[in-house]
Amino acid sequence: MYLLARYPKAQDAVLGLIENGALSVAFRLDEHLGALRKLLQKYRDTPMSLADACIVRMSEIHDRHAVLTLDSDFLVYRKHGRASLTLIHPAT
Repeated sequence: MYLLARYPKAQDAVLGLIENGALSVAFRLDEHLGALRKLLQKYRDTPMSLADACIVRMSEIHDRHAVLTLDSDFLVYRKHGRASLTLIHPAT
């Protein structure tokens, strides 16, 4: 949503996907604090936001899913400390 801030219709479309059940976020932050803390420490120089850490953590939990992003930092992040994330990312 942050990257879509300049595009209110795109933000509305994302919320519509959540509303109609096409997209869901089933992630409890409190259940993953240790892993999130490690990610935030590891990528402190990037810097990684809490939202980014949550997305990387979800990619660790849900291995068969891809991350849709416009943020090039996700090219740097690794799940389980070593594996590239599966990304849906426009070519640069």
